[in-house]
Amino acid sequence: MAEAAVLTHGRARATALAARYYTDPEIYEREKRAIHFRTWQYACHQSEIAQPGDYVAFDICGQGLFALRDREGAIRVFHNVCMHRGHELVEGSGNARVLRCPYHAWAYELDGRLRAAPHAEKVPGFDTSTICLTGAKVEVLCGFVFVNLDSEAKPMGDWYPELEHQLRAYVPAIDSLRPVLTNAVPEACNWKVSVENYNECYHCRVTHPTFSTGVVDPNAYDIRPQGHCLRHTTVAANLERMTYPVDLTASDHAGQYSSWFLWPGFSFQVYPGSLLNTYLWRPDGVGHVDVYRTWYTAEGAPSGTIERLARQDLDTTVAEDVRIVNAVQRGLGNIGYRPGPLVVDPNFGVNSEHSIRTLIDWTLEALGES
Repeated sequence: MAEAAVLTHGRARATALAARYYTDPEIYEREKRAIHFRTWQYACHQSEIAQPGDYVAFDICGQGLFALRDREGAIRVFHNVCMHRGHELVEGSGNARVLRCPYHAWAYELDGRLRAAPHAEKVPGFDTSTICLTGAKVEVLCGFVFVNLDSEAKPMGDWYPELEHQLRAYVPAIDSLRPVLTNAVPEACNWKVSVENYNECYHCRVTHPTFSTGVVDPNAYDIRPQGHCLRHTTVAANLERMTYPVDLTASDHAGQYSSWFLWPGFSFQVYPGSLLNTYLWRPDGVGHVDVYRTWYTAEGAPSGTIERLARQDLDTTVAEDVRIVNAVQRGLGNIGYRPGPLVVDPNFGVNSEHSIRTLIDWTLEALGES
């Protein structure tokens, strides 16, 4: 049995993962194939590819991809590589009537079929109908486009049950939302260090005074597994102590906070007042991850409240978490470290690390070590 799996499901005591799961490049390479290339990953918001020909390029652990809207209005995701000799097809975002490779000008239709290849008529038997870009599995959830590189993957509804219903209850206007502000934050840690830190509030009172007194009530904080989702719930801090104005008429849950972490690397987060933001984790090597925090408003309209809340969040909770995860990664490289027991309360609650045990179980299961 694997060293890290000694105390997980049904065992006497749960223990943190061994340091090598966060520091060993070989384990990271295994995770790429076993986890990141076989799970649902965020691509873009559908408003970013609103018109036929609109595209957005993105990356999943070194795999270049792009999302686009085809001529019939369908959203597609393709691997960002020409089928000729491997040149990338697009960069950034834009609009294209035809996808033309910048190397040898092979041209593809918006549905991925090869349209033309210069001088191909000189090649006996060259058949454009047999050549097509490599596509990936796509789902759109409340306007958010997700992709799975595993063609046999189960639908998002199987992975994350009740998610859409709950999101719509907390954010009734979600279909009108558009991204308005993104903060990209590099972290010098393994992606799992950052994800684990996000998914427990055992540390909130110690390290997040603004969040714990001016946004949420930590005493009511709870996290429960929901498929391969970790559902966070609590209520707003005392309204007189809130650091921003809360519209309690925004939804039936406007006085509450909730987060849905979709393993392995995306989260919907609804602040009191039904304000939506998202977290996106993009691993870049064994010891680095970029975290993108995006805020949304109706039709992308400017909002002073969102701007102030995003700045407050960046200056307090986000900055505090960056210090934490970077320090943890340094500590995991210390030869004196030995994985300690997790604090797991059978009744859950804010001071329990049962969510960390769940994340460890999912990781080990995917790696075939459970």
